[in-house]
Amino acid sequence: MSIAENIAEVREQIADAGRRVGRDPQEIKLMAVSKTFAPERVREAYHAGLRVFGESRVQEFAGKVEALSDLEDAEWHMIGHLQTNKAAKAIELFAAFDSVDSLRLAERLNSLAGQAGKKISALIEINVGGEAAKSGMSAETAGLEQILRAAPQLLHLEFRGLMTVPPFTEDPQLARPYFRRLRVLREEIRSRGLPKLNLKELSMGMSHDFEVAIEEGSTCVRVGTAIFGTRARI
Repeated sequence: MSIAENIAEVREQIADAGRRVGRDPQEIKLMAVSKTFAPERVREAYHAGLRVFGESRVQEFAGKVEALSDLEDAEWHMIGHLQTNKAAKAIELFAAFDSVDSLRLAERLNSLAGQAGKKISALIEINVGGEAAKSGMSAETAGLEQILRAAPQLLHLEFRGLMTVPPFTEDPQLARPYFRRLRVLREEIRSRGLPKLNLKELSMGMSHDFEVAIEEGSTCVRVGTAIFGTRARI
């Protein structure tokens, strides 16, 4: 199947999952995870109607951004762990940072965005499974509370919601409790009425489990292999 055909199939699955729980499929964003894929394949996805793309490595995306510079309304999101020493370059490349996992990183991005005269959107990454090998904050640590309290002073960051990558399992249903936990956490935070923290978005669900994520409230699914095929190792 072509990339366009894959996208059509994914969109149909998104619509089916939304309808099962009474949701409007139009409120669910499809992000194409384009990391490791060549510019020409990203361009195919763009011409098939996608506009939101996720990359996880600053250096890799820097190497292909020029070839994609004419895609003026494409929206590039940083979805991988970002080291603070790469934040300056990342600010040049990305409009959104969906994997903010520390107050230190949030402050660094805010400072750089201010110097560049930008306002950038951000998601707070939560490690719902408590996996040591994964980035993201634990919902129970002081780090999350620090970001929530600091948000009003971070004038160049707009916190839009939460993101997570649950523990991998072959059975998508086993990811359901983790997706549900993120949704509950968002509602707990929103109920506090903290300024600058509407947190409308839940970025959760990937190629193998996005339908379950939608049933649990995802507003953005991050799909790579189901669109582009098997990912090359780099």
